[in-house]
Amino acid sequence: MSTLENLVDIPATLEFQELLSKDLKRISLIYFWTSWAEPCVQMNQVVEGLAKAYPKLLALRASTQDPVEAEEQADISDSFDISSVPTCLVIQGHALLARIEGGDATRLTETIAKYLGSNSSVVSQSTTSQPPVLPSSSETVAQLETRMRKIMNQSSVVLFMKGEPDAPRCGFSRTAVALLREKNVTFTHFDILSDESVRQGLKTLNDWPTFPQFIVNGEFVGGLDVVKEMKDSGEFDGVFFD
Repeated sequence: MSTLENLVDIPATLEFQELLSKDLKRISLIYFWTSWAEPCVQMNQVVEGLAKAYPKLLALRASTQDPVEAEEQADISDSFDISSVPTCLVIQGHALLARIEGGDATRLTETIAKYLGSNSSVVSQSTTSQPPVLPSSSETVAQLETRMRKIMNQSSVVLFMKGEPDAPRCGFSRTAVALLREKNVTFTHFDILSDESVRQGLKTLNDWPTFPQFIVNGEFVGGLDVVKEMKDSGEFDGVFFD
């Protein structure tokens, strides 16, 4: 276990959300890895080096090698669409700045340097990463945006989630449904697992990398953390019932 204060093994889901929400201007590195994949061994060293070189960087590691840890952190992996390791996400607050799949240590180091300033003490090993495969679609970008906006306007409140309200397929979606029902909000939903084009397109359209996403009167309001903050601060009713 690392002795660096800014290098943390990802805790339980709620603690993870609190860590990210504590400072929305902070640059964070979320690193998904496992010990049985050789590229992860190299990237683990790079992540530790970056945490040491950049004290302002919050580096969060999620190991999927332990069945218990993997089960506890499944919601986090699902939220960020993690399908392979190693995967590194560079974010600021809730905004995704870069997604680096595979053991591309050079790109990760350059990305961190871009947002936190270069540091010559960081040494990375250059390896080859495979770009993510995008789903094929006959839909044009404009047609997809038109379709997404139509879904966003299907009712006053729309929840883009994983699964159905009565059968959510991740803990974040389950919490989102419970929150809306607790506040007696009438809403419709869209299962993003049923349409990969919408799932990926919404991340760009709303500039938000995770799900669930809350839409009110056709406009993106935020993710789960934002809406929970609205509830705690008393802003919720003014946004969802205005």
